[in-house]
Amino acid sequence: MSTDRYQSPLSERYASREMQYIFSPDMKFRTWRRLWIALAEAEQELGLAITDEQIEEMRQHRDEINYEEAKARERIVRHDVMSHVYAYGLQCPKAKPIIHLGATSCYVGDNTDIIVMKEALGLVRTKLVNVIAQLSRFAETYKDLPTLAFTHFQPAQPTTVGKRATLWIQEFMIDLQDLEYVMSTLRLLGSKGTTGTQASFLELFDQDYEKVRRLDPLIAQKMGFEGCYPVSGQTYSRKVDTRVCNVLAGIAASAHKMSNDIRLLQHLKEVEEPFEKTQIGSSAMAYKRNPMRSERIASLARYVITDALNPAITSSVQWFERTLDDSANKRLSIAEAFLATDGILDLCLNVTDGLKVYPKVIEKRLRAELPFMATENIMMDAVKAGGDRQELHEKIRSLSMEAGRIVKEEGGENPLLEWIAKDPAFGMTPEKLEAAMEPSKFTGCAGRQTQEYVRDVVGPMLEERKSLLGIRSEILV
Repeated sequence: MSTDRYQSPLSERYASREMQYIFSPDMKFRTWRRLWIALAEAEQELGLAITDEQIEEMRQHRDEINYEEAKARERIVRHDVMSHVYAYGLQCPKAKPIIHLGATSCYVGDNTDIIVMKEALGLVRTKLVNVIAQLSRFAETYKDLPTLAFTHFQPAQPTTVGKRATLWIQEFMIDLQDLEYVMSTLRLLGSKGTTGTQASFLELFDQDYEKVRRLDPLIAQKMGFEGCYPVSGQTYSRKVDTRVCNVLAGIAASAHKMSNDIRLLQHLKEVEEPFEKTQIGSSAMAYKRNPMRSERIASLARYVITDALNPAITSSVQWFERTLDDSANKRLSIAEAFLATDGILDLCLNVTDGLKVYPKVIEKRLRAELPFMATENIMMDAVKAGGDRQELHEKIRSLSMEAGRIVKEEGGENPLLEWIAKDPAFGMTPEKLEAAMEPSKFTGCAGRQTQEYVRDVVGPMLEERKSLLGIRSEILV
């Protein structure tokens, strides 16, 4: 590792080797050569004087990128595509005259960008499906474990630990739907020429429009795509980049929400992210067990969410058929959005695979708040026994306020149940009140909702994508 110049933390600390390869020079320039071969093959099939020998020569050197020759040439001509055309031609002297025939730079640049984004979306999809799978196992395990729910981060009607996890899952499921839809709509630019009119190809094919019309579908087929965008300027619409980055921002937002919940639960000592035996939580406070993985998820997620503005703004300021103020921005914003999202999902895989739950702490906090939440049930039971609802409501209100004051101002135990038991208007013995405090009586349909959601919604999705399951993440730091 070089220590005398800037290194991106995304590659040094966060993103996987697989995602880094997708955005590597090797992936880029090998794809350029695949596209040049596809173009030559299509042009030959449509009648241009391109020989089998020329195409075979190109195939033989497809993966042997002569980087030094390309770099030396770029220093002279200041054009990356023409530098690589030149370098490829040095290796393929017979094919040299027909490499990049009729095409403009965006033929390799833009088509490669689409291919790379689709490949990267595939890796994101795999990791997202595995995060959902791990969370679904967690939800199933804890579907019936009552826990205090919160609205406004204030104690509210109880739920279950598993039901809360389904809220995280559902957001990731929405992201998966968005990802797969956008992925399914990606098309190649094809070979549209300098302003999208295919004029150079019309000239090459002696004004035979039918042959020009068949060129793009042939290229798409050879590159494994359903087709090309039917119209374009010199580039594919930068609106495509916006859609892709919005999907990544959606995943980041879902991960951020989950990681925030975990951080708050870890503060409450109810749920804890994995903490390794040799891990140090704080340089000063040796006892600390900071939720650093969840914090890192939130940190990277904010980067991805804000990065989605880049392609949106770029898309909005493209002039007519092409302008070049997209290029430098795209090189950074697209790659880094994917690398950061990849890091987020690896962290999510790690965290969800080792979440630690502390049922006794959960029960203690829940029981401390249950007397307040049980008052409505207690009041209804007393009314059924012949009590006056309005009178009982006022009694419970005043007793609750005073009990809350004792808990908050004096730090005492909640005396509400004891007071209710002593008031003959309620007709409740301590034993009856204690039985009424069973936490599972207050979670409503949470357990069944969780079971049905995991079984009926998540289960079929995972079954359809079972070939993607089983991956593990490696957290570098």
